[in-house]
Amino acid sequence: MLKFKSLQFLYRDGENDFMAITSSSLRNDKMELEIKNDGDIFSVSVNANETITIQKLCAEFEYKYVENEKIFLNGYQSWTDSIEHGINEKMRGIGHIPCALNEKYAFSQYGDYNFSDYDENMHGWSYGYIRNDKLYSFIGSLAENSGFTQIITQIEKNTIVIIKDCVNLDINGEWLALKILLTEGSEKYVFDRYFKELDVKPREKAKPLFGYTSWYNHYQSINEKKIIDDLNGINSLSYKADVFQIDDGWQSYVGDWLSVNNEKFPNGMKKIADRITESGQIPGIWLAPFICEEQSKIFKNNKHWLINIDDENFVRGGSNWSGFYALDINNPEVQEYIRFVIETIVNEWGYKLLKLDFLYAACIVPRKDKSRGQLMHEAMAFLRECAGDAMILACGVPLASAFGIADYCRIGCDVSLDWNDKPHMRLMHRERISTKNCILNTVFRRQLNGRAFLNDPDVFLLRKYNTTLTEKQKKCLAEVNALMGSVLFTSDNFFDYETAESKELNKILKIRNAEIISAELENDVLTLKFCIDNKKYIKRYNI
Repeated sequence: MLKFKSLQFLYRDGENDFMAITSSSLRNDKMELEIKNDGDIFSVSVNANETITIQKLCAEFEYKYVENEKIFLNGYQSWTDSIEHGINEKMRGIGHIPCALNEKYAFSQYGDYNFSDYDENMHGWSYGYIRNDKLYSFIGSLAENSGFTQIITQIEKNTIVIIKDCVNLDINGEWLALKILLTEGSEKYVFDRYFKELDVKPREKAKPLFGYTSWYNHYQSINEKKIIDDLNGINSLSYKADVFQIDDGWQSYVGDWLSVNNEKFPNGMKKIADRITESGQIPGIWLAPFICEEQSKIFKNNKHWLINIDDENFVRGGSNWSGFYALDINNPEVQEYIRFVIETIVNEWGYKLLKLDFLYAACIVPRKDKSRGQLMHEAMAFLRECAGDAMILACGVPLASAFGIADYCRIGCDVSLDWNDKPHMRLMHRERISTKNCILNTVFRRQLNGRAFLNDPDVFLLRKYNTTLTEKQKKCLAEVNALMGSVLFTSDNFFDYETAESKELNKILKIRNAEIISAELENDVLTLKFCIDNKKYIKRYNI
């Protein structure tokens, strides 16, 4: 178990810096810092009598690592690779990428590279564990709405460091800096205990889904005819689908959500939603509410809506489309616009499932009065309010901010049409497209399914065309998604299925209620043990 060692606390009071390394509470005329060890919950709170600026808050714990242990540290957002590591493994940042290339493609914006060190130590966010066979030593933050919590394993020092993401944060009054569950036991015990302490559970309306999304076949090249053809394809199945979701490509530009691309959808988006509803499925639609691309009218005409570096430069969110930028979610005009967009799409057009993407953009830059974690928490609560009874499938989001708020949440990167993307892309950021990484995230974030929300592991692909995945790779993807996720989507047109594909589809639909016993990754072999109707199975996949 972890044993508390010391706390480093640094803040600025006007022109003066105050630094303390302590193992107990302390007080001065400006503030009071309280440290509590209450059973297996460790907490740190600060009560400031006047405004102070936090520079660092870092708790250190003793932990003696054992050679055969496995370490899991949750990645920053949905797409960040998140797997179990051996204690001597490393994590790769983007320091190897030439500056000019990083500047062009804005790789740093997708993850935590601007505010995390990538050195000999491994790190993660919000929760993690160290596993020795079936014994889990668990670390989980219970206070992510006040700021994200970083967990760092220092193997050589036999320590674990827990850092609050709070650099240059102004506080005045009470502030819950850290509240950490430190417990051990079986996999089921530690995760059940974590979500009980969080007082979080999935939304009652969220049920397992089977259906279609347009992205992984057509990408942005969708139009009304293609959508209707694929809708007819899924309607040809004897097994009824729950959702038919239209992904990116229906809008004129990212950000201009009420400007439909009339060349692609001359009859508008309501007609498509009505057609989906008439087919007995829930209409779903994709949008990215916190960003706009450079070619959009929003970017050209409403630059005061953007998070700005200075009068001429704005905060980039990444390099997709024509390049895109983060909207200032604290701007009342931005909030009014997002609310109007969602109300229109849900109430007038008729879409009842919203895939909300690139959500990390809400917290790329912290404010003086709000940490990244607080910004992301408030942004998710705002989306939940706007969506009303419509279901939210969150994507590209720091996961803890979606706990109990999103109905469904992506827990991995995008599937690729090949196994591990192009060779040169494997050198890029941890959020890159990769079927292999997507599968492993599904496996090692499986414990969130049915506790935080229902997991969306991204699509399976069984079709023969427009993919270079082998039959074994397609089978692995489909089976892992069915075993460990609650959203079973594909982008295949079912008219293209022959006997083999139809048999595999029927097979994966029958294993969706499996109870996972264990998952092991050793030397690129993934071994899954699970139980269906009281019968135990073992599956091995080359990853």
